[in-house]
Amino acid sequence: MKILGIDPGTNILGYAIISTDSSQTELVVSGVLDLRKEKEVLKKLNLIYNFIEQLLAKFEVDEAAIESPFYGKNVQSMLKLGRAQGVAIAAVMRKNIPIYEYAPRKVKIAITGNGNASKEQVARMLSAILDIDLTDKKFDETDAIAIALCHFYNSRTKTKSQYSSWKDYAKRKGLI
Repeated sequence: MKILGIDPGTNILGYAIISTDSSQTELVVSGVLDLRKEKEVLKKLNLIYNFIEQLLAKFEVDEAAIESPFYGKNVQSMLKLGRAQGVAIAAVMRKNIPIYEYAPRKVKIAITGNGNASKEQVARMLSAILDIDLTDKKFDETDAIAIALCHFYNSRTKTKSQYSSWKDYAKRKGLI
């Protein structure tokens, strides 16, 4: 299975595609789409859409994952981020590829076990997990890798629980 991870942005968009099976996960491609030279917002959004479409066509992606916007102090930044996210989602959905959203905190927990981990900690853990050197990568790129890997971990554990609560689990296991 190939998973596209997207760290949306209107200045820099991070992307990564990982290939996974039951025994190994490897990084296929990753990078950033640098949009800082383009001043017009609508042109940036068009570039994002076209870029995502090209990635999907070239790498035959099965699923995609994107970071959900989070509330920051700057509402304008959040709105711009939401537009970039929306355009990327539209490009993926146009190809009928399932796409999933993950909050930044959930991604950090999946990769490091700590929802307050720094971007440096996430990058170091990804290097260890994938056994590759990511020290020269931008954080937008490593964030995209983390998002794709978070989705892989989450999709593997999406089995329906046979227990109705922790108390039910403990009771059935003879713990209480």
